[in-house]
Amino acid sequence: QVQLVETGGGSVQSGGSLRLSCAASGSTYSTDCMAWFRQAPGKEREGIAAIDRDGTTTYADSVKGRFTISQDNAKNTLYLQMDSLKPEDTAMYYCAAEGGRIYTGNCDPNYWGQGTQVTVSS
Repeated sequence: QVQLVETGGGSVQSGGSLRLSCAASGSTYSTDCMAWFRQAPGKEREGIAAIDRDGTTTYADSVKGRFTISQDNAKNTLYLQMDSLKPEDTAMYYCAAEGGRIYTGNCDPNYWGQGTQVTVSS
């Protein structure tokens, strides 16, 4: 089992920055990838960034060039640096991880955090 706890959400004006953190505990050695998802009211959950064990990153077009995913393996912590924030980035942000099963190369999380709210005002 892997436990994930997100911190760092809050309110910011358009154009501002925030950094989300996700502290992982438990069987973190078993994780093959970690990712950030978000869900805005009335919309489907969207995968926005992922990083695998080798450090390879992928981004959704909606955040590419503005958000950066990174991980500190020594601290078992995942980060999401969010710059040039827009009102449409307003959502609940979730940290997620896949582990303990055969990894296909596409991050398909089976562990989820409780989420942290990000609100961007115009």
